[in-house]
Amino acid sequence: MNIGKPRAYGLAAVLVLSLLIAACGRNKADERPPEPGDTAVARVDGHTVWASDVKREAVAQGLISEGEPLDIGSDLFRQRLDEVIDQKLLAAEALKQKLDKDPVAQRRLAAARERILGDMLVENVVEKAVNENAIRGLYAEQQKLSKRSEEIRARQILVASQADGEAVKKLLIAGASFDALAMERSTDPATRFNGGDLGYFTVDVMPAAYAGPLKDAQKGALVGPFQTDAGWAVLRVEDKRLEEPITLEAARPQIVRFLTYDQVRDLLEKLRGGSKVEMLTGKPQDVPGAPQEPASAPPGSGDTASDLPSDLDGAPPASAPAAPAPAKKP
Repeated sequence: MNIGKPRAYGLAAVLVLSLLIAACGRNKADERPPEPGDTAVARVDGHTVWASDVKREAVAQGLISEGEPLDIGSDLFRQRLDEVIDQKLLAAEALKQKLDKDPVAQRRLAAARERILGDMLVENVVEKAVNENAIRGLYAEQQKLSKRSEEIRARQILVASQADGEAVKKLLIAGASFDALAMERSTDPATRFNGGDLGYFTVDVMPAAYAGPLKDAQKGALVGPFQTDAGWAVLRVEDKRLEEPITLEAARPQIVRFLTYDQVRDLLEKLRGGSKVEMLTGKPQDVPGAPQEPASAPPGSGDTASDLPSDLDGAPPASAPAAPAPAKKP
């Protein structure tokens, strides 16, 4: 993204329109802090620019998330402040030229006003519904429904042939050091220097060749040799345990997204159910192989807590923020 000048003013079109809306009835109200503890950061022809104005612009551009702090001394803040000032100057000049009286401009201003009001309604509904109690409740319900898989910690030595694997296994049975044999004989560059340690894993994430031999293997057992795509493997099962459930904090972003879309879906269903909506365009004809237009309802609109993936790490809607990467298991 180019954050320097010249700027992509198209990205700020809605804000310019909203500034025009506000400017139509401007008075001394902009001299009062719009939010408790707000800070005046600039004045444009006597009108105050507040820190919250700059932060709102950063949120609108997707540079920070709602509720995330933005330091007024940061480069990001200064860049967005310059943009807000430019937008105010553009809006003021548009008013001087009476562009707000143009019928096309009035329709665009009305559309911008409707979008802003709609966004504010959604924010208000979500703020009330997506609270700590709702988050913890859904998390607890999901934990009751989820199934914990068994994790295995194992070490492996990869060799070129079955005969080499049998020889390694005999040495291990005789008491040879696994670490030393892995260093000396394993062909696996990823594990030979750490004693062949694979760490903790569930069988389903391993290549298919591992599933059968490890299925019923007990702690301390030597497994193999068996053939894999990389060679013949000899494993020792070091430990077995139940997979740790995802923590509330790790699951929180996905839960918040789920609850948010759930509230938006319910709100839209209620509004459409109480309104008369007439579609005046004909139903488009289906063209084989043509991409389907997405529904207006959020993805997974029929989801319940039981429909969430067991680790709450399913793919979020495209407009949702990215989920945090899972931490490596100790």
